[in-house]
Amino acid sequence: MREPLGVVILGSTGSVGTQTLDVAASFPDRIRVLGLAANRNLELLMRQVEAFWPARTVLVHPPGDVPESIETGAEAMIDMVRMDGVDLVVVATVGAAGLMPTLAALDAGKRVALANKETLVMAGSLFRRRLKGAGSLVPIDSEHSAIWQCLLGEPEKEIEKLVLTASGGPFRRRGYEDLHTVTPAEALKHPTWNMGPKVTVDSASLMNKGLEVLEAAILFDVGLQQVEVVQHPESIVHSLVYFTDSSVKAQLGVPDMRLPIQFALSYPHRWPNELARLDLASTSALHFGPIDLSRYPCLRLALEAGAAGGTAPATLCAADDVGVGLFLDGDIRFTDIPIVVEAALARNGRCENPGLDDILQADATAREAAYEAARRLRL
Repeated sequence: MREPLGVVILGSTGSVGTQTLDVAASFPDRIRVLGLAANRNLELLMRQVEAFWPARTVLVHPPGDVPESIETGAEAMIDMVRMDGVDLVVVATVGAAGLMPTLAALDAGKRVALANKETLVMAGSLFRRRLKGAGSLVPIDSEHSAIWQCLLGEPEKEIEKLVLTASGGPFRRRGYEDLHTVTPAEALKHPTWNMGPKVTVDSASLMNKGLEVLEAAILFDVGLQQVEVVQHPESIVHSLVYFTDSSVKAQLGVPDMRLPIQFALSYPHRWPNELARLDLASTSALHFGPIDLSRYPCLRLALEAGAAGGTAPATLCAADDVGVGLFLDGDIRFTDIPIVVEAALARNGRCENPGLDDILQADATAREAAYEAARRLRL
């Protein structure tokens, strides 16, 4: 009998983290949860500890006193991914928080299952260098998991293009001029996926899809011009790959994040499960259409930052993180998010071949610029 897979989950109290634990609970003989890390949700983290009994538990930003068994701070999270016995690290944190532990896990030769787009987008060149070592990276995002599955067994040089699908979010039927009055509650009602607040708002603005384009180019080593986006409101076809002989492969399934999570954990195997099956006979028609960049300025900004390269993607991620946070707090409008991001990008130093310090500095500078732009909007 094979040894259980030793897993550490970063961001265990978030949407992807809790769904990863759902998968782990379904396979207690195949998965052993060795470590859990959360940002500040102590109550849920303690319930997870009681259910899974990890060897180590970390709360990065404790809201107050915590039990002695709980480690605190970002350094503890980084140290945890290096533990002996850890086979796979699930990075389900939000924003830049996943950067350092992901790099540490790869340097330690671990397999990393990545659900944090910003981590890869911020530091794509660093990850390309790291992936030449003992560590490996597999995607959790449904779109990138779909591409990964379509490419298994295929020669890399025979890819013509990758196509990501976008539901269009909750406002796909509303004109852009009507989005000035969107409330956080409305933006958080995604029509097909159950996700955390940051990702859900990014999906409404299509910034999430822009980050996915940049991530796909890095993960699958293709040019940005080889990655396209089409609107597909049903979220049944998760992505497609076009090959040089005009063949097209697509991966389909019901919208449930537990499926790509499980595949990232089980690869190269497919474990039987009780998840809902796609019933094509009862599935309504599938629709596809082009994306209007004038209606989705966040997607346009993401593509421009990817083309600019250097520290521009790190600036994009940091400014969007600030913008979305301010929107959720009621401080700016939904349509102000791209204004804040564009203002930060205008301040980007355009470092051509950034190292880690350059990326972290770009992140800090972008946050300052984003807050400054938001203050001007409120004047």
